[in-house]
Amino acid sequence: MTSPGVHLREITDANRDAVRALRIRRDQKQFVASVSKSLKQAAATPEANPWYRAVYRGDEPVGFVMLSWSPPAGPFEGRHFLWRLLIDKRYQRRGIGREVLTQIAELVRADGAAELLTSYEPGEGEPWPFYRRFGFRPTGEIDDGEIVLRLRLSAR
Repeated sequence: MTSPGVHLREITDANRDAVRALRIRRDQKQFVASVSKSLKQAAATPEANPWYRAVYRGDEPVGFVMLSWSPPAGPFEGRHFLWRLLIDKRYQRRGIGREVLTQIAELVRADGAAELLTSYEPGEGEPWPFYRRFGFRPTGEIDDGEIVLRLRLSAR
C-alpha cells in the first residue's frame, strides 16, 4: 500500500509552524519526541550532523523525519542513523511512514551507505513491528537503553 504524492520538503519559515503542530497519538509519546523537541535537539547537537525534512502528502504536512547523517564522531560515526520518524496521528496507517522510509533508504544508499540504522525504546506499543516489517533487524547493540536496528541497503 503506497500513499501517493508523499515527498520530503525542507523546513522553512513558511511551513515551520505547520510542521511543529504535527502530533502523534498519546500512547506514542514515550517513543517519539515532538517536532519542536527534535528541532531543538538538532540545533543543540550539530556534531551529530542532523538532517531533517517535513513529510508532505500533496500540499499537506503530515510528518517529520530526521537523521544523523554520517556524523564525523560519536557512537554512530560515519553511519546514517534514523533519529526521528513522526507521522501525524491523523495520517497514520496509510502507508506514509513506509513511503518515507523507502525514500530515506534511497537517499542514504545514494550517499554510498550500505546500511541505515535506527533504534527504539522497548515497551507496550513500541515501533518494532513497523520496523521489522520494513526489513530492519536488531544489531545486538543497545544505545542509551534503546535497541539498535539495521536495515541493509542493497547496492543498486
